[in-house]
Amino acid sequence: MVQIIQGQNVTLAYLKENFALHKAEDEQFFTEWFDNLPAITELETQYLDRVKTNYLSLLENAPLLEEAVKLVVLSPLLDLAGFYRPPFSIATEETIEISEDVIIGNANKAEADKEIIKGKIDVLVIQNKLWLLIIESKRSTFSLTKAIPQALTYMLAAPNSDEPVYSLVLNGEDFQFIKLGRQNNPVYALSDRFSLYRSENELYIVLNILKRIA
Repeated sequence: MVQIIQGQNVTLAYLKENFALHKAEDEQFFTEWFDNLPAITELETQYLDRVKTNYLSLLENAPLLEEAVKLVVLSPLLDLAGFYRPPFSIATEETIEISEDVIIGNANKAEADKEIIKGKIDVLVIQNKLWLLIIESKRSTFSLTKAIPQALTYMLAAPNSDEPVYSLVLNGEDFQFIKLGRQNNPVYALSDRFSLYRSENELYIVLNILKRIA
């Protein structure tokens, strides 16, 4: 029997049990979010200040839906990071499918029950057929904690297991990066979480990290 599971319904416990996913214990596994970050220019900081102001201003009227978050916050970041130009390409609403056979047993019999996870990646940044960055954007009232298992599920579906895959999850006001390595059992790590509600504009750091990954 085949059971379809939607990507947004996957939990970390499910990924740990069915894909042997585990969190990295070595802090050096994911240094890209804080080490050797490239500088950003004065013009870029001014642009990001405007992005922050625009977002917070729009939020005063009503929570922003996912498409508005992409338009107001995500698109400027991808532009400044250079992901709209070669050698990168962008895919949106990319359909993924990933499966793992789950063995269900009882006292009398054991049978293979196939589970297939399906979903759509909001934004996928590709370099030379390598999935470089998977981006999950949510509405402004959505918790990133719920988005992380979904992003990890899509990262597990990346075609080249020899290279790490990165993800950015955001809801417009909070941002967090994920790194996944899959050479043996898949291992992941999270960056700190950055927020637009702090006095310093942490979009600067988000852009630093995007440039570092690029």
